[in-house]
Amino acid sequence: MGTIIGEILPFMIGIAISPVPIIVVILTLLSPRARRSGPGFLIGWMVGILVVLLVLMLLSSVLPSSQESDGPHLWQGAIRLVLGGLLLWLAVKQWRKRPRGEEAPEVPGWMAKVDSCGFGGGIRLGLVLSIANPKNVILTVSVAVDLGTGDLTPGRIAIVIVIFALLASSTVLIPVLAHLIAADRLKGPLSALHTWLLRENHVIMTVLLVVLGFAVIGRGIGAVWP
Repeated sequence: MGTIIGEILPFMIGIAISPVPIIVVILTLLSPRARRSGPGFLIGWMVGILVVLLVLMLLSSVLPSSQESDGPHLWQGAIRLVLGGLLLWLAVKQWRKRPRGEEAPEVPGWMAKVDSCGFGGGIRLGLVLSIANPKNVILTVSVAVDLGTGDLTPGRIAIVIVIFALLASSTVLIPVLAHLIAADRLKGPLSALHTWLLRENHVIMTVLLVVLGFAVIGRGIGAVWP
């Protein structure tokens, strides 16, 4: 189990440090309905991550398992090579979208509506952002292939899934819990972090996607050509 956790750890961290959900959770925590919308967004985000992982695990279970072949796992390798290429393609798109010079960063129109979200609205927003996020889906596919074709018992798979959900959601979970404890002291730091992330969002995503893209490609090459 430790081997699997070690292999999927970069993908958990990759989902966790995505700027967009961090920006959104900060916006919910700075809104008038923070004590309802923040926890709602956290629940929606975690549930969405779990739904994507479980669905992809079911789909990956049709692939040959690691116990069914002593040779190269060609299907697993091919899937990872494609996923790695997609991550690099997303990295190029993010780099092209970055603001130049003094250009103001582009803010999606839907972010302006976060202030009006309550508990239910936060859940819906978290679900949409986690399920309809191409980068999250691509990273989760690699994790699902490991779990769906591995030789772990159901109990150990459940433990790995819980660890995955907690770590992948940690950058949303921690601010929400901290806000419940010390809301007033966090307003200034959260506002400053929001401004910085909004400005550097595309650069952060580019670096993240490049690193993870090459990591996935490397694992794909290792599976095809051990």
